[in-house]
Amino acid sequence: MIPMKSMKVKLNSIENIRDFVSLVSLYPNHEFDLVSGRYVVNAKSIMGIFSLDQSADTELIVHGEDCPELFEKLEAFKAE
Repeated sequence: MIPMKSMKVKLNSIENIRDFVSLVSLYPNHEFDLVSGRYVVNAKSIMGIFSLDQSADTELIVHGEDCPELFEKLEAFKAE
C-alpha cells in the first residue's frame, strides 16, 4: 500500500498556483490530489486547480514515500 499524507493548502493567486504546480511537478514518483468539497483534481494540473474554488482552503493529499524535504517546501502553501 502506498503511504499517504495530507495537509490544508491555500492557492489563491495565479503566481501561487504556478509556483505550487512547479514544485509538485518536481516529484514524478509522487501523486498529488487536491480535494475541495466533492471535487478531486490532479494537483499537477493548472487547469484542474483553476476549476476549484480559489477562495476556499483545499486539502492536498500526497501519495508516495515520505519525503521531509517535500513537506518542508509545501509549508509555503499551508493554510493557516
